[in-house]
Amino acid sequence: MKRFLVLCLLGFILVVAIASCNFNSNSSNVGDIVVASKDFTEQDILGELLAQQIEATTNLKVTRRPRLGGSFVCHNAILAGKIDAYIEYTGTAFTGILKQKVINDPQVLYKKLKQEYAQQFNLEVMPSLGFENTFAMIVRGEDAKGYNIQTLSEAAKYTPQWRGGFGYEFLERNDGFPGLAQTYNLRFAKPPQIMDLGLIYRALVQKQVDMIAGNSTDGQISRLGLVVLKDNKQYFPPYEAAPIVREETLKKYPQLKTAIAQLSGQISADEMRQLNYLVEGEFRKIKDVVQEFRKTKNL
Repeated sequence: MKRFLVLCLLGFILVVAIASCNFNSNSSNVGDIVVASKDFTEQDILGELLAQQIEATTNLKVTRRPRLGGSFVCHNAILAGKIDAYIEYTGTAFTGILKQKVINDPQVLYKKLKQEYAQQFNLEVMPSLGFENTFAMIVRGEDAKGYNIQTLSEAAKYTPQWRGGFGYEFLERNDGFPGLAQTYNLRFAKPPQIMDLGLIYRALVQKQVDMIAGNSTDGQISRLGLVVLKDNKQYFPPYEAAPIVREETLKKYPQLKTAIAQLSGQISADEMRQLNYLVEGEFRKIKDVVQEFRKTKNL
């Protein structure tokens, strides 16, 4: 009997706790617009930028949902109406969400993506923020200057003397190293070394390797004085950062579209790298970093 009463009491406490959590969750959702971001630093920054822009230029209040998850989590959340907007990368949306073959022309890709998202999902793909975050072939700044190279085609003349260091995924995936090496005729002194992504920048700076594959907007690129070689043959698909917004939300709040559109073309790849560095390298608060950036852009 005592065990039964204890179990009943525990069950009652559990029900009350769950109800309390649900209430707190619902009561915290007080904003007119819910802006989400994916689960890495750059997305934290972009989500906050989107939220601040909306609040500064409209009378709408924004609820922030940082670190919601990856592309599929955010996509399902916006389809379900749990969020109203987030920043996606065009190549990811086109190949990952829509399951379409790679298109290298960014304008063609954007046009098709915008059309398909409207037809299939009732989602608006707004113009790019001005930069893309894609694979980046990176060398030391001193080498780029010494060899006078800016592009991958120019670097191919010197790679037989170099050592490459890449992550396992980049060496294996279809749009990774095998196709890149074929496109640019890249040949290294020995087979590229498989490296942990957390170590590739240190290895490059310490001259254990001479070329690595990172992300084009990594904050460490600026901090360490490194150079991203231009993909002059457009091997990598475009991954332009673009706001995704529910059409229903835009109809409900017409002023929202104007507010977000003001961010179009405002961020270069160099600027995004610097913003990432300020958060990751100098441990600045994201809110402060975004506020200062908006001031420099007169937003």
